[in-house]
Amino acid sequence: MWIVLLRVLFGFVPILLVALGTRALRWRHLRYAHHFFVMALLATVLYYFAFAKGAALLLSSVAGMLSGSIPLFSFLCTLVLLRDERPTPRMLMGIAVGFVGVLLIVRPWAGAAAGVSLPGVLYMIGGSLSVGCSFAYARRFLTQLDISPLALSTWQIGFALVIVSLFTNLHGITRIATDTRAFIGLTVGLGLVGTGVAYMLYYFIVRRIGAIAAASVTYIPPVVALLLGVVLAGEPVRSADLIAMTCILAGVYLLQTGRQVSQARALRST
Repeated sequence: MWIVLLRVLFGFVPILLVALGTRALRWRHLRYAHHFFVMALLATVLYYFAFAKGAALLLSSVAGMLSGSIPLFSFLCTLVLLRDERPTPRMLMGIAVGFVGVLLIVRPWAGAAAGVSLPGVLYMIGGSLSVGCSFAYARRFLTQLDISPLALSTWQIGFALVIVSLFTNLHGITRIATDTRAFIGLTVGLGLVGTGVAYMLYYFIVRRIGAIAAASVTYIPPVVALLLGVVLAGEPVRSADLIAMTCILAGVYLLQTGRQVSQARALRST
């Protein structure tokens, strides 16, 4: 939990400063504190914890490729929990192709010979399901509220910081500072940049070019993780891994384009 605590803490600082500077926060927002709590739990605490555990048990390239499947799990959660979006054949094909990619990574038929930690994969899938449920929850309860995205993210991460602080044993946490590289990577890389700046950049991109174009960032992390794993960590890459990553990205592409087609048809019919 140390990783989650420090990541959330250093990610919260820049978002809070920007929110205060732009006066995005209002005391009246606290009437929705129960929604902020649920979002903090699903989209931050459980998500970050599961991915941290999964990444510790898997090769960075494998963990990165599995992270690319988040849109697949998000769509499934939305489909099951909300049931307000009728899937098109292209969207269903995207789900099928994407999960073929996940199976190629896990290779359950190979047993121990697969060389992939099943608990690590389950942690990654659990994190994906958690953030997927958060999208469905936000769509159901938060999209109609008169609260800016910056304020929502600030409250969410702030509540997450409180939750993580309550459940983290702080004894010995200062030992991480003895490894300068690890400390900088965690606080600056994962926290300040990977959480705080990433949230602000995402909302900036959505505002400037729209949510559909912003969704293209989904394709970046798996490719970057695979390249960094090979180049920096010297991790082996099988041809099956490349096929799996291609399937996951193709599945996400089919899912997103299928949704765009469905939305376009709905607009034309009105």
